[in-house]
Amino acid sequence: MSKQKNSLPPIILDDVQQICTNAAWALKRLEGKTILIAGAAGFLPSYFVHTLAYANLEMLKRPCKVICLDNFRTGKAERLLPWKGHKNIKFLTKDIIKPLNIKDDIDYIIHGASIASPVWYRKFPLETIDANVIGTRRLLDLARVQKSAGFLYLSSSEIYGDPLKQFIPTSEDYWGNVSSTGPRACYDESKRLAETLCMTYYRQFDVPVKIIRPFNVYGPGLRLDDGRVVPDFIKNALEKKTITIFSNGKVTRSFCYVTDAISAMIMLLTNDKADGEAFNVGNDEEVTIFKLAKTVDEVVGNKEGVNFVENSDKAYLKDNPQRRVPNLGKIQKTIDWTPRIPLAEGLRRTICFYKGDKE
Repeated sequence: MSKQKNSLPPIILDDVQQICTNAAWALKRLEGKTILIAGAAGFLPSYFVHTLAYANLEMLKRPCKVICLDNFRTGKAERLLPWKGHKNIKFLTKDIIKPLNIKDDIDYIIHGASIASPVWYRKFPLETIDANVIGTRRLLDLARVQKSAGFLYLSSSEIYGDPLKQFIPTSEDYWGNVSSTGPRACYDESKRLAETLCMTYYRQFDVPVKIIRPFNVYGPGLRLDDGRVVPDFIKNALEKKTITIFSNGKVTRSFCYVTDAISAMIMLLTNDKADGEAFNVGNDEEVTIFKLAKTVDEVVGNKEGVNFVENSDKAYLKDNPQRRVPNLGKIQKTIDWTPRIPLAEGLRRTICFYKGDKE
């Protein structure tokens, strides 16, 4: 095993191996190509870096070149440390709202540069809007000038807002029920405008965009101070504290383990039939927040239970969707993919990462 692979945490290495198996045919299309990953130090983008770097070592006859771009506002530089010094991995500290001036020929762009946690995007609302709007346009311009073969935009299931009950499970043709003035609007509405930009560049300039709408993707490497429910609950349980829910626990979400999500995204990146389309990527197992908390508590073996607390932040639950679950019909008609990892197994793997277990 190479030094770089050996420096990956064992569970992330196993995740990457699973992704390479699931998406082998798509990864082989990237042989000898150059892929720019914007927001590379983020949770999801870092998995693309790990996967492509591993594929170079184990699968590809002609390695691909990976350009990792990040301003490290919320991304963690240590996520990328295993590949420091790798001859086919290039690191650029840049902000995508500023001129990029990238001289390399870029075959594919994966755009995951955005503040994604409600805690962080409410703290940095203007920066969130800038990254999602100005940054997206700069990357689309780069793809247009370079005549790139693929542009993958990581949007969000938040673009649907709080779906009306007749639109759950939610399909890609639902226009959304979104507040344009609430505390979450900086993220939701800028993601929606970024999708508009993507489709405009597709229609006007034939930029081969693919829009991804992830539904609560989680896994090893998420920041425990991220502010979303999975890392929050895991942090409580690992610290032997009661898991705190800042709601009545009845709202629902669907949680997708990272290997399932990244496998789907790589398959879509290299699929010409996906050009100019938006796709839900997630797991259609709908669970309440209370059930999520109980499952985390059981997997950790904490036995401290669950506590319902009113958040001192009065805007915490404003415009919070009551239910969220994807309709996966469109993606499953486009690629041979279905989510494989059930919630309890995904949480077990994630929790083992934070505990440092090597099983």
